[in-house]
Amino acid sequence: MAELLSFAVPTESDKTLLVWELNSGPTAEALHHSLFTVFSQFGLLYSVRVFPNAAVARPGFYAIIKFYSAKDAYRAQKACDQKQLFQNSPVKVRLGTKHKAVQHQALALNSSQCQELANYYFGFNGWSKRIIKLQDLSDLEEGAKEDTAAPLQKQRLKFFCALEVVLPSYGCRSPGAGMAEEPLDNLEEESGKIAVEYRPYEEITDGSIEDKLQDLIQVSYFSWKQYGQGEEECLSDLSFEEQEFKLPELD
Repeated sequence: MAELLSFAVPTESDKTLLVWELNSGPTAEALHHSLFTVFSQFGLLYSVRVFPNAAVARPGFYAIIKFYSAKDAYRAQKACDQKQLFQNSPVKVRLGTKHKAVQHQALALNSSQCQELANYYFGFNGWSKRIIKLQDLSDLEEGAKEDTAAPLQKQRLKFFCALEVVLPSYGCRSPGAGMAEEPLDNLEEESGKIAVEYRPYEEITDGSIEDKLQDLIQVSYFSWKQYGQGEEECLSDLSFEEQEFKLPELD
C-alpha cells in the first residue's frame, strides 16, 4: 500500500524512534553523526537529536530520530534494534506511541526542507515549480487610514502566493496557494520601506491556470514563528513501546 507523505513537520508517533543504551565515550556531536549515517540509509530524516542520560542513570546518551515516512521508521526499528551498529554493545530502538487524545496542528516545513523532501522522492530533476501570482495583502495602508496613531507592532505584512508544481515524469501539474503573515516589528526595516522582489522563472503561457486557482477550497495559513517550534511540544506527548521507557538506574 502506498504511503501519503505531507510537506509538514512530522509529529506522528509512528515516524519517531527512540534510541538508547548509547555509550558515553563519544561526544554528542560524534553520536549525532553516527546515528545520522546509520538511520539515513532507511529514508530521509527530519531530525536527529541526542541527549545525555539523566543524572540518576548510567553515563551515556539517548536519541530521538524523526523520519518523514512511517514505513522508513518501521524498517529502521526492525533492522537496528538490539544491534551494535557503531559501538561494541547493542542499542535499543523503539517506535513511539502517542496518546489518542493528543492532537497537534500541522506545522509547515521551511523552503529548504520542502526542496530536500521533493528532491529525495522525485529526484533532483524530477520536479519543478514556478510562481503564478504573488500578491501583497498587507494591512499597512489600511491600518494607517483607520488609525494614524496606531503603533508599529500592530501593523502586519501579509502575502498571498500561488504556484504550480510540475512532475514531468508523471505528466502531472498541480497548482497550489498559500498565505503568510508576520507582524512588521519582527522584520527588518530600512528607510521606512520594505521591498519584496518577484522574479518568475518563466512567463505564464496557460491562461487556464489562474482560473483553476479559483477552485481551490483550502489555503494553508501559517506564521513564520512555526518554524523550529512544535517538536519540543510533541515530544512531551510521546511514550515508547516495551512497557514505559525508563533509563537504567545506577547501582
